[in-house]
Amino acid sequence: MITFLIALLIGGLVIGALARLALPGPDPMGLVATIALGLAGSFIGGLLGLLIGKRAGFFFSLLGAILLLYLYRRFVQKRGIVQS
Repeated sequence: MITFLIALLIGGLVIGALARLALPGPDPMGLVATIALGLAGSFIGGLLGLLIGKRAGFFFSLLGAILLLYLYRRFVQKRGIVQS
């Protein structure tokens, strides 16, 4: 059980960090927010995979996290992909 939780946190951190690298610009996020972004992105990626009939994996998890980060910037921070 502990091993599963540690793997989940590390996976969320990796996916969240890669999503933040994929979209340039400043993001005032800490470690916990980056992990949450990765975990939520994995969930969204899994749903996207189900919708198109593919098995969700790393690629869909990353796409979901990038989508969430874009939507967060667009609607919460009220800016586009890059700061203008």
